[in-house]
Amino acid sequence: MWTAENRAKYNRDHLRYPSDVTDAEWAQIAPLIPPARRGGRRREVVDRDLVNGLMYVLSTGCQWRYIPKDLPPKSTVYRYFCDWSHDGTLDRIHHALYVKCREKLDLEASPTACIVDSQSVKSSEKGGPRIDPPGFDAGKLIKGKKRHVLVDMQGLLLQGLITSADVQDRDGGIALLSTLFGMFPFLKKLFADSAYQGPVFHTALATILPNLETEIVRRSDAAKGFVALPKRWIVERSIGWLNRCRRLAKDWENLNLSAFIFLRLASIRLMLRKLCN
Repeated sequence: MWTAENRAKYNRDHLRYPSDVTDAEWAQIAPLIPPARRGGRRREVVDRDLVNGLMYVLSTGCQWRYIPKDLPPKSTVYRYFCDWSHDGTLDRIHHALYVKCREKLDLEASPTACIVDSQSVKSSEKGGPRIDPPGFDAGKLIKGKKRHVLVDMQGLLLQGLITSADVQDRDGGIALLSTLFGMFPFLKKLFADSAYQGPVFHTALATILPNLETEIVRRSDAAKGFVALPKRWIVERSIGWLNRCRRLAKDWENLNLSAFIFLRLASIRLMLRKLCN
C-alpha cells in the first residue's frame, strides 16, 4: 500500500544527492519563491534545482565551480544566492518556516525567551581587495570570524550576525539584538553567559530593548570537565546542528554577508527537516 511513510522513504531513496530537498520539503518553500521578473528572457532554470544547488554547496562545503553538471551552472546558482538574499526571499522563507515550526509545537509565533552566544571559526587562506578582514580571538586563540547567534528555547535560530573574531561578545550581542526591529515583540527574557555581564552590555540593551530582562547563567567554580549548564546547552546544541553543514565548519567566505546567508540557509534546512521528517 502506497502510504505517506512509503512515499517519504521513496523520495529520500531516489534523490540525486542527500542534500536535495524532498517533495514534502519543496512543498513548504515553493510558494515563497518569487516568480521571474516581467520582461526579458524567460527563466530557463528550474527553481527546485536552484535550491538543490544551494543546499549542495551548503552541505558539502565545495567551491562554487565544483557544483555537479546535473545541477544548474555555478554562475546561475551564485546569482540567485545573491538575488534571493538581497530581495528578502530567504528572510521570508526563514520566517515562514519558523512560524510553522512554532505552530507544530503549539507555541506562539513570537517566543518569550531567547539565548545568545557566539562561536569563533578559523578562516581559510584567502586574498584579494574585496574581503572583510578577520580578527583574532585572544580567549580561544582563533584567527577568523565570529558568529553571534540568537535562538529560542527550542534551539531555532532567531537572528545571526557575522563579525571579525576580535569583536567582544557583548558588543556583538548588542549589534545582533539591534537588528531584530520588533520582529519578536513578546521577548521578555534573555539568557547569556558571563561574557555578556557588566554595565556596558546592560546599558546598551536597556536602550534598544528596554523590556528584555537578562539572566547570566554562570558555570560553577566547583564543576570539573563538561557540565551541561541550564539554558545555555540549548544554544550550544543549535551551534552543533548548524555545524553539520560543512560550509560552516570553517570560514570560507570573503564577505561577512555571504557567511550570514549560509548561516540562514543552514537554519532553513534544519527547519525543513524538522517539519517534514
